[in-house]
Amino acid sequence: MSSAENNKKLFFLILVASLGYFVDIYDLLLFLIIKNKSLASLGVPADKITETGLSLMNWQMAGLLIGGILWGILGDKKGRLSVLFGSIIMYSIANIANGFVTSIPMYAALRFIAGIGLAGELGAGITLVSESMSKENRGYGTMMVAGIGLLGAVGAYIVGDLFEWRTAFFVGGGLGILLLFLRFGVFESGMFEKMAKKDVVKGSFLMLFSTKKRFFKYLNCILIAVPLWYVVGILVGIAPVFGKALGSVDVLDNGKGVMFTYIGISLGDFASGALSQLFKTRKKVVFVCITLTFITMLVYLLNTGWSANQFYVLCLFFGLFTGYWVVFVTMSAEHFGTNLRATVTTSVPNMVRGSLILVTILFQFLVTKFGVINSGLIVAVLTVSIAYIALYNLDETYGKDLNYIEE
Repeated sequence: MSSAENNKKLFFLILVASLGYFVDIYDLLLFLIIKNKSLASLGVPADKITETGLSLMNWQMAGLLIGGILWGILGDKKGRLSVLFGSIIMYSIANIANGFVTSIPMYAALRFIAGIGLAGELGAGITLVSESMSKENRGYGTMMVAGIGLLGAVGAYIVGDLFEWRTAFFVGGGLGILLLFLRFGVFESGMFEKMAKKDVVKGSFLMLFSTKKRFFKYLNCILIAVPLWYVVGILVGIAPVFGKALGSVDVLDNGKGVMFTYIGISLGDFASGALSQLFKTRKKVVFVCITLTFITMLVYLLNTGWSANQFYVLCLFFGLFTGYWVVFVTMSAEHFGTNLRATVTTSVPNMVRGSLILVTILFQFLVTKFGVINSGLIVAVLTVSIAYIALYNLDETYGKDLNYIEE
């Protein structure tokens, strides 16, 4: 195959992976953006919307958690492409069905199924791109996937704002169906095809727990990104609650806040991905991003009288500094061998998303004892401290050769 043909195939692969992640983020954030009007439409009382919304979000996160494991195992056993096709089919059907919900239990069930479907998108795409590019340049490929994909939050806000909430779900399902047809031109990972011929254990989730070293490596890959979802799911996700406690002069729109946060994350992914390539380090870039994220948390929680515009600017910075998502996912792919790489790269980001369940439970428990702001500060310090410790315990992976097997 000529260099031009190879570059063309790589470009198409990155494009398809980026659009898959775009659809992933569109759906994940669509619920946060339209939850208030959808729940009100279903007859949920105003004083129960926050509680019901957090419960439904946890159902979605539980689906992501389970799906991340299932799709990851499938990706290592049957190939990365099997995940790209299977996940988008499940997601599309669930999202279209979501537009017909008539009750909260039905809403929860479909959020759970859609979560399972979406769980395979990012991991399979990042694994394919990482294994198809050179070790010196793979960071640029994963940067493009995450940076473009995260703009799905902007699409979700625009569609959620312009259309009735049921229509917004139909649009998401339709985008998934269109993406399915694009995927017929994507090629399988050469590393996977070579590994598939070998008599080695493939896609064993339990293998991640077979040695202390491997388990803690896997756990640390998860923990470095927990602050990111605390920001999105709690600090921005229930912004009206924080705004009231902080004496904001305007109502803080969590939907618009999520949109600005994800614009920032998209820019942050391009920046952190480029910096990790420029300075040839993943760990130092993540350290700086976590530190700046914590500073922004303190600015948010220790100041009062926020206006809506000030809050949206803050969300942009929240996103910019938590935009180490792409570097975190790339590090996960680089830490494990080809026979476990899809299992890890698909499950780790979904474990991070699923961690929001525990973070939410902790936050809600603390609120009853310490109030909203103090609880926000306690969870901020806790999640960031854990992320620092986890990062310290991980190896530097820039330029690592990925063509190896986990014994």
